[in-house]
Amino acid sequence: MGKQAATKVLAGAEGTGAAGKVFPKAPALRLVSSPKRQRILEGMLEAVGTSGYDAASVRMVLVRTGLYRQAFYDNFADKEACYLEAFDFGVARLEALAIAAAGSAESWQQRLRAGLSALLGAFDADPALARALIVEVHAAGPEALQSRSGVMKRAADFIDSAREASGSAEAPPPIAAEGIVAGMHAVVHAKLAAGEESGFRELLPDFMYFAVLPYFGSDVADAEMKKAATA
Repeated sequence: MGKQAATKVLAGAEGTGAAGKVFPKAPALRLVSSPKRQRILEGMLEAVGTSGYDAASVRMVLVRTGLYRQAFYDNFADKEACYLEAFDFGVARLEALAIAAAGSAESWQQRLRAGLSALLGAFDADPALARALIVEVHAAGPEALQSRSGVMKRAADFIDSAREASGSAEAPPPIAAEGIVAGMHAVVHAKLAAGEESGFRELLPDFMYFAVLPYFGSDVADAEMKKAATA
């Protein structure tokens, strides 16, 4: 994850407090305690995203940040502790980016389209960041996977809020939202794991159709897919 990309993707959402637009239960952004600590977190995401969790080392982080070893251990007990905080740090920034993109959009479909577009665009801008958060979390262990489960639940909660927006008595069971989120995640994961570096934003039309269909029907889903293709 290059410095410019990290600045664009991770810092792009600073100061966005529009709670409840894309991920209604997203945690509030927390300020990192010091610029040095933030550099280490960004360095960890870069190292993991480019080399993989297992191969990434404290030394790689130090090379990327230009800091001394003592600076790392003044802030973190070990690589795992650093990655766990870096994961939360990266996810919170991306969630805030999606929330900010949704802005004042009125409809559920508009909020979903804007939020997904921002996230997929961020993956195109910095695929190493996406790999660090989506692919390499599996290698980081059960605590990291538990954090990921929280992210997936927040996304599913938003997707399932479509049942109220649709006003339909024939909305799918709640587990449908989990399936939609898991399906999107699986597609992005497969592209990243295969080493693809771009084309994530191009997934938006299909993702919109997939998410809208169970709640609003095929006509609305088809219209949303077309809107996403020209957005």
